[in-house]
Amino acid sequence: MMLPSYDWTNGCGPHAFSKTRSLAQKHIELGRVQVNGSKVKNSKSVGIGDIIELTLNSLPYKIEVKGLNNQRRPASEARCLYEEDQVTADLREKRRQLDEFSRISHAYPDGRPTKRDRRQLDKMKKGSW
Repeated sequence: MMLPSYDWTNGCGPHAFSKTRSLAQKHIELGRVQVNGSKVKNSKSVGIGDIIELTLNSLPYKIEVKGLNNQRRPASEARCLYEEDQVTADLREKRRQLDEFSRISHAYPDGRPTKRDRRQLDKMKKGSW
């Protein structure tokens, strides 16, 4: 089975990794997808036991193919066809938490100040508060 059709559209893909096959192909062309440690092309066939490594949104995914399906199935069934590496999942969660904590330390953790807030800041800076 070809890589984009396996990994992305047979249920385990668009919901978990990529929304469309064309977007999946773009990730492959950019080198964000490796199978068994080597970069692949769109036409790469995937078999049982292959390890697929993805880097999406700067977050790593490492997936082992447990089974193949010839027709599109729901995501709940497709999750049975692959197993994610727990070490990579933990690393991804740590990076997500680090990103979340870094957002809190920004100057405006709740978003940009409103026009009213900016006016009040300007008044404070000018001393006419």
